[in-house]
Amino acid sequence: MSPPVLSVPAVDAAAPTALDAWLRQRVLRSLAPLRHGELLLEDAWGRQRLGVADGAHPVHVRVADPRFYRALALGGSVAAGEAYGDGLWHSDDPVALVRLLLRNRDLLDTMESGSARPASAALRAWHALRGNTRAGARRNIAAHYDLGNDFFGLFLSPDLMYSSALWAGDDTLESASTRKLDAVCRKLGLREGLRVVEVGTGWGGLALHAARHYGCHVTTTTISREQHALASERVAEAGLQDRVTVLLRDYRDLEGRFDRVVSIEMIEAIGARYQEAYFGKLAALLEDDGLALVQAITIEGHRYEQALRSVDFIKRHIFPGSFIPSVHGMLGASARAGDLQLVHLEDFGLSYARTLNAWRSRFLAARDQARGLGYDERFLRLWDFYLAYCEGGFLERSIGVSHLLFARPGARPGHGDRWVAGVA
Repeated sequence: MSPPVLSVPAVDAAAPTALDAWLRQRVLRSLAPLRHGELLLEDAWGRQRLGVADGAHPVHVRVADPRFYRALALGGSVAAGEAYGDGLWHSDDPVALVRLLLRNRDLLDTMESGSARPASAALRAWHALRGNTRAGARRNIAAHYDLGNDFFGLFLSPDLMYSSALWAGDDTLESASTRKLDAVCRKLGLREGLRVVEVGTGWGGLALHAARHYGCHVTTTTISREQHALASERVAEAGLQDRVTVLLRDYRDLEGRFDRVVSIEMIEAIGARYQEAYFGKLAALLEDDGLALVQAITIEGHRYEQALRSVDFIKRHIFPGSFIPSVHGMLGASARAGDLQLVHLEDFGLSYARTLNAWRSRFLAARDQARGLGYDERFLRLWDFYLAYCEGGFLERSIGVSHLLFARPGARPGHGDRWVAGVA
C-alpha cells in the first residue's frame, strides 16, 4: 500500500538559464540508456520520456525549479536529496524512483562520478571529522536519536523498536516487531536466570521484552540521553527494575561477563575503523560458553570499499558518522578481534522494506503533529526522502539486514545438531 504524500511546497522558481539547459541535457544523455522501466520527466522545457515502458506506470518526476540541475551537477545524489527537501523537485512515488535508479546502477555511478570533485572532497572531509571517538560518538548519536522521543513516537510501533521488524503474512507493524523480538530471544536461547548485556538500548524495547517474557536479567547501554531517560522510565513503569539495568555508557567502557550479548542495528553507528574493537568487546563480555547476536544492516560486498570512500545522503543528513558494514567485513573483523565463530546467519531485507513502508505511512499521516512539535517542511521532506530512499534500497537488495549469531568456543547447540531450530 502506497503511503500518503507530502504536499508539494510552492517554490519561487528561478528563470531557466542557458547553463540550466546545458546541464539538463547532460542529465538526459546520462539517462538515455535507462532500462527496466520508464521515467517521465516534467520541467520548464516540457516533458521527456526516458527508458522503456514495461507495463507499469512510468515514474513521474517534476522539476519545479531549474536550479535542481545545478545542484545535481555540483553535489550528485546528496544534493539531489537536499533539493528534494528544498522542494526543487518532486515525485509521486519516490520509492519507485529509487528502485528504477538502482536497477540502472551503472548509469547512476556514471552520474555520481561526474559530480564536482570539490563538493565530494568537502563531504568526505566533513565525514572524516565525524569519527566515532567517545566524544564524537556522543555527538553523532545525539544528532539523530536526540531529535526528540515524541518525534520517533509518531511513526514507530508502541514498543519503540527503531530497527527492522520480521514480517509474515498479514502482520501489522506491531505483530511483526514482536515476531522479531521473539526471534532474537529464541535464537539466543534466553531463559530465566541468564545474564544478558545489550549494546545499544534504543528505547528499551528488546530489554523489556526479554525480561518480561523470558525471565532473564538485561543490562543495556546507550549514549543517547533522550533514549536513556525514556528507557529508564519505561522500565520503572513496567516494574522491571530488578531485571533491567539501563546504563548511560559507551559500549567500550562496559565491564563484566555475561551469558549472552545482543546488539540490534548498533554496528552501523560505530564507524568502519572501530569494527574490530566492537567485536573484540562483544567477545570480552561473553562467558566461555556464551552466544552473541548482532542484527546489522548490510551492503553488497562488492560495493563495500566504494561505500567507505563516499558520503551519501544518509551519512550527510540522517546518521552522521555512520557506515553500513558488509557480511564479509564483519566476519573478518570478528575473526581478527577474538574467538567468536559464526554459527547462524539469516537475511530478511524484504522485511525491512515492509517496515520502512509502515514507518513512512505513519510518518506522513502524522505530518501535522510533527509540525506541531516544531519540525519544518524541509525537515519533513528530508525524512520522507530518507525513508523512501531506504525502502527502495531494501526492495532492490542493494542493502539488506541480517541476524548473525556468534558462539564462543565453549558454546554448544541447544536443539539437537542445529544452532537455531523452530525460529520463524
